[in-house]
Amino acid sequence: MITIGLTGSIGMGKSTTTTMFAEEGVPVYDADAEVHKLQGKGGGAVEAIEAAFPGAVKDGAVDRQTLGERVFGHPEALNRLNGIIYPMLGAGRAAFFADAEARGCDMVVLDIPMLFETGGEARMDVVVVVSAPEQVQRERVLARPGYGADRLDAILARQMHDKEKRARAHFVIDTGQGFDHAREQVRQVIVAIRAGDWKRRASPA
Repeated sequence: MITIGLTGSIGMGKSTTTTMFAEEGVPVYDADAEVHKLQGKGGGAVEAIEAAFPGAVKDGAVDRQTLGERVFGHPEALNRLNGIIYPMLGAGRAAFFADAEARGCDMVVLDIPMLFETGGEARMDVVVVVSAPEQVQRERVLARPGYGADRLDAILARQMHDKEKRARAHFVIDTGQGFDHAREQVRQVIVAIRAGDWKRRASPA
């Protein structure tokens, strides 16, 4: 079973592209969605996060804004949070793989926003990067509620530059030309991977 790591910076259309892979019948593991579940009401990480960051839990769920203020810009705090979340994500990912194998799937997609930043590409067979022109990216993000230029720039400062991600990918999905065009690219990538074309491409650095 081929493991595809799908990543991309904020505002590039990664979540929409992930949905396109799922619509083509490829099982998708969404790391962000799993984190939301772990931090939501009744989630497995709620108690541990409250113990590590008192006051970060409200009404039985992690208040993501409060938690974000406590960890972003504070490497030690972020490492403490990752130490709680990552082992739990690993268990959920193992269950996802077991289910995909039981169903006889030939490939799976792991949607991991910080794939390169955490060295996760080394565990992938194929890396797909979702990208768009910088102006399109900024327009998308700044149109979201609660996002201003300062917040966007702070997020981008923690992420590998899009140019480097593109250079290290086996395949790039460009969403800057519209999502219909991106959907066709997704289909072409699936065909190429099944044909083994990814093996002939340079592996990520």
